Amino acid sequence: MNSSGKIYGIGVGPGDSDLLTVRAVRVLEKVDVVFAASSTKNEYSHSLEIASEFVREDCEVVKLGYPMTRDKDVLNRAWEENCRIACKVLTGGRTAAFLTLGDPLIYSTFGYMMQTMKRLFPKVEFEVVPGITSYQAAAARSQQVLVESGQNLLLTSGVADAGKFAESLENVDNAVILKAYRNFPELRERVNAMENMDVKFYTRLGLDGEAIYLDINEVPDKTTYLSLMLLTAKK
Repeated sequence: MNSSGKIYGIGVGPGDSDLLTVRAVRVLEKVDVVFAASSTKNEYSHSLEIASEFVREDCEVVKLGYPMTRDKDVLNRAWEENCRIACKVLTGGRTAAFLTLGDPLIYSTFGYMMQTMKRLFPKVEFEVVPGITSYQAAAARSQQVLVESGQNLLLTSGVADAGKFAESLENVDNAVILKAYRNFPELRERVNAMENMDVKFYTRLGLDGEAIYLDINEVPDKTTYLSLMLLTAKK
């Protein structure tokens, strides 16, 4: 297969459709195809729902299924198969937008897709359109300064290895913990042990079911995938 089309990686933001950038909307107005990632268990796509009002009625929409697993072999096969599907769609130099929550280069399916595509089909061109992240939206919602003066800011995942996670938090001023849902009670216990930190918890920002907790101990034990925490140094 010798596809030579172009894919725009578009960050659609955390949930509110009006947080798409002007550049993202302009790209969606002109592309031939929209790729939307979904779970293999269903065809629902959060990113497509958010951006749907900006997708032309005559624009082809292709949903790419990705399994919800950490098995690298299974994931690699899915990425390669979806790259082949995308290349067939791009035949003849067509253009496409790959929609992703938040920013395309932060914990994003698009990042894996782009790297796999560049390896398998190097003639495909890429352009990345940055998006507003969930933690930027969370900080704005609560008017929380993320970092100032000589402070540092850690960006990490709540599904990281427990030992690595604890080590990462040892010498930080402020931190963002994305995907704060797996084994949440254990994660909460670790965070509560950090007495020098103020903690805020956010889930489903800009979507139905949105909730913000200023007391992490009030958060239910079972949280959603679209959850995050902001940890900031106490004044």
